[in-house]
Amino acid sequence: MDSYDVRFWDIKKLGNSTAARHRVRWAVDGREHCKSFKARPLANGFLDGLKDAVRDRRPFNPRTGLPGAETTEGEMITWYVHARAYAEAKWGSLAPVSRRSVAQALVTVTIALSKKEPGAPDPKVLRQALFAWAFNPATRDTTPPPHITAALDWAERASLPVAYLEDTANVRLALAACAATLAGKPAAGSTQRRKRSVFYNALGYAVELGLLGSNPVDRIQWTAPAVAASVDRRVVVSPAQAGTLLTAAGRLGQRGAHLKAFFACLYYAALRPSEAVMLREADLHLPKTGWGRIVLSASASRAGRAWTDEGTARQERGLKHRADNETRTIPIPPVLVGLLRAHIKRFGTTLDGRVFQTARGGILQDSGYNEVWDEARREALTPAQYRSPLGRRPYAARGGVAVAELRGARHRGRAPRRARRRGPAEDLRPLHRRPSHRRQPAHRRGPWHTGRRGRPR
Repeated sequence: MDSYDVRFWDIKKLGNSTAARHRVRWAVDGREHCKSFKARPLANGFLDGLKDAVRDRRPFNPRTGLPGAETTEGEMITWYVHARAYAEAKWGSLAPVSRRSVAQALVTVTIALSKKEPGAPDPKVLRQALFAWAFNPATRDTTPPPHITAALDWAERASLPVAYLEDTANVRLALAACAATLAGKPAAGSTQRRKRSVFYNALGYAVELGLLGSNPVDRIQWTAPAVAASVDRRVVVSPAQAGTLLTAAGRLGQRGAHLKAFFACLYYAALRPSEAVMLREADLHLPKTGWGRIVLSASASRAGRAWTDEGTARQERGLKHRADNETRTIPIPPVLVGLLRAHIKRFGTTLDGRVFQTARGGILQDSGYNEVWDEARREALTPAQYRSPLGRRPYAARGGVAVAELRGARHRGRAPRRARRRGPAEDLRPLHRRPSHRRQPAHRRGPWHTGRRGRPR
């Protein structure tokens, strides 16, 4: 309902540089509104127009803050509406896991940019409604349950207008939420960076649409949190421990025997689990003796059925951080060659050539191989080692390659500190080049060098 209760504030200058803007702030029936301009005369003219409408006894719309005859759709856009539009614009170009990460960040920011409004839903219900419905375009044609609908309606009413983000104080509210967990503790550095990146890009999209004059985050001083870039030696298993873990996994029934070669690919070839689940027989070069080769071409990270195009838990895509159809060639030691040859001979492959599969021929799932890996750790490690971070997740097996390279660096007289100066991915790259000679000198042999009979020393 329109209202005649209108209040004005003085024009405020935001920033001191040439990109400074002038904000007009007013309230209609207790609901605040603001709009910024590059030049002070423009701000004065807009404010004078609002005051003229008050003198003419024209009613104002509390939702838009404008006189009834001047209501425009652009002035109605709240952060909630803009965030939904941003999620939909990005959906098609993002991987399923990235879609979920964007939704998580938008949930955090949207709650932070909500004002007090009667009828607020339970915080858990609100997060569920925003994450699974508001910022998931795949649910646009699905009718949500009544309690989700009520939560979404409240979020739309309580959301601040995008124009309010011209005020850096409101931007800092969102950034502070990105830097904290639900319990109020500091979030991990990688989480802070990821959420801030999504927020920054969403504001950039608002600039692109003309909702903001410039990205307000650029006016805020912010120190990037430290993110661990080295291999944590506490989680890396040694070659002897890896062999014991693989043997223990192979003894855990039919499923364990099938996953033994899967875990070996993570350790000896440094494959990501998302890459190993999509490994096909055509990707393998497995000679009877000596080193082999894997030519990776696909991966499938688990994001959940709600975030993939086909409604499956995993969606096949290209390799991470690489262009479409780009491959990665990885030399593999004889011990892994033997394990893969034996695996294919015993279990075969799926119709599309995948080496690893479930009992029904489907793609391996995290819950399945994590359970087997945990049981293998319990069998192969001491109680103290089992309680420690040592090999706690299958993904940690990839660190064995970096440690092996460090050992090789010691033999070659190089500084064995490279893993601390470079990122984990860079530590793995040297071992993704095939050895130039069939038999290397003793001082250059890695921990997986084999003797004449192809048995690991």
